[in-house]
Amino acid sequence: MSPTSTATGRRAYGLLTLTALLWAGNAAAGKMAVGEVSPQALTCLRWAVACAALAVFARRPLLAEWDRIVPSWRRVLAMGACGYTIYASLFYAAGTLTRGVNLALLQGAIPVLVILLNFAVYRRVVTWGQGVGVAITLLGAAVAASHGDWRVLATLAFNRGDLLMLAACVLYAGYTVALPSRPKVSSLTFFTAMAAAALATSLPLLLAEWAAGQTIWPTPKGWLIVAFVGLGPSLAAQLFFMRGVELIGPNRAGVFVNLVPVFGAALAVLLVGEPFGWNDALALALVLGGILVAERLGRRPAP
Repeated sequence: MSPTSTATGRRAYGLLTLTALLWAGNAAAGKMAVGEVSPQALTCLRWAVACAALAVFARRPLLAEWDRIVPSWRRVLAMGACGYTIYASLFYAAGTLTRGVNLALLQGAIPVLVILLNFAVYRRVVTWGQGVGVAITLLGAAVAASHGDWRVLATLAFNRGDLLMLAACVLYAGYTVALPSRPKVSSLTFFTAMAAAALATSLPLLLAEWAAGQTIWPTPKGWLIVAFVGLGPSLAAQLFFMRGVELIGPNRAGVFVNLVPVFGAALAVLLVGEPFGWNDALALALVLGGILVAERLGRRPAP
């Protein structure tokens, strides 16, 4: 390996590790936001912050490719609504009902849900290795959602927050599966359009929350949380991830998403002060183990 490729790899590893850390920080932020800013206010304001930043440095690329993205505005609006707005709304709503550790661990099911949806929608063959990985990871998600109490599985008495988080994961997996069919524009232009779509589609949800009398406008601490999720997980992490993909390719870059449940569980313990029990350790091991099996053994075609 040449010194140039080594340096490129190290730069990509640093960017992608930071990306996973920022995305994991979103789980801790979602838990810390309880009582400081309501879920729909946080969802709307995070995209307002991201769009304000993008207006500064992404305006020219967007204007240059405007004619190429406008014909696909319905698809962009739908993807922004499902992948960003509704996902974030469910994510932050789940944060008011379940632990930050669970928010982080359940995110680990997303790569496996992508495999399942790819098969359901496009009939893409699932190898035996991917099948085993799917089973192991879903078992880990079940342990996290049941808090290690198997009676919960028998009675389906899940915490409502865990179910909301699982629904959010399914939506984000669906958004990921739809990405290959996105408009043929630059990543920065597409992300800017998606951020604008997320802001637009978050407004009705905020209005509904306000009409129900459940809106909490940010406290001083709440504004810090809004600024973090707007500039960190919503903006910087997305740009870091795009750059990492450019440097080492999507397959290698995608592996770093597996760090999100690891960092997320650690941050929930360190920043939110949540306990980390044997069931959390088991769930983490199963989620990561399932992803590892799907990544390693799933590359070989089924005999």
